Amino acid sequence: MKEKQRNDNIIYGIRPVTEAILAGKEIESVFIHNNSKNERIHEFKTLLKEHNIAWKEVPYAALNRYTRMNHQEVVCFISPITYNHLHSIVPHVFEKGEAPLIVVLDRITDVRNFGAICRTAECAGVHAIVIAFRGAAQINADAIKTSSGALNIIPVCRERNLAAACDFLKESGLQIIACTEKAKEKYFKTDFSHPTALILGSEEDGISDELLTKADRRVSVPLLGRIESLNVSVAAGVILYEVVRQRTVG
Repeated sequence: MKEKQRNDNIIYGIRPVTEAILAGKEIESVFIHNNSKNERIHEFKTLLKEHNIAWKEVPYAALNRYTRMNHQEVVCFISPITYNHLHSIVPHVFEKGEAPLIVVLDRITDVRNFGAICRTAECAGVHAIVIAFRGAAQINADAIKTSSGALNIIPVCRERNLAAACDFLKESGLQIIACTEKAKEKYFKTDFSHPTALILGSEEDGISDELLTKADRRVSVPLLGRIESLNVSVAAGVILYEVVRQRTVG
């Protein structure tokens, strides 16, 4: 069943993938043979550039692991969800009389962590998840399963530049809060009743320096044991439910 679910979202061959792109399908990822001699591959890459679609070049054997069929050196995964536009979501939330709560995920590539964060975010009333086109977890059957279906509910916005997305959020009146274990300020000292965007970074590298410069405040979760950091999905749950507490109590 798991393999079948993955195959439902895969297409291969230059022409079928081209047709999917021209039809406006949501493209999750594209893989191309890294040593191709096919002239049509060059034309195909031009098409990808014209539609602002990133691709990854991989060995031929890697393509064969995705499918045993005649893939013509191109394999593509169609996204199982429809992405939303951040510039439309934020004004809509304000129009409803609510304080926006946005979660920005920086280089979180683990599918299980990503799915768990989305599940908690949906339960906590987050209005949108923001990810980057590159360096983000692939949204596939595993991600949707780990999210317990939350990815079919919560809006996900895929942005080409997370720094620019943070600039837009700040210009829209949201405070940008970076969640990092290196911060001295504890998360419960922050007033989350205001419109807020939370930035969470990868467990390996944390939040990028570029995004840290966009933050109005940096906060951390207290760690009283010997381990120096929490799993990012756990940290997300802790902070998001502080937001819930502040916005619902009293």
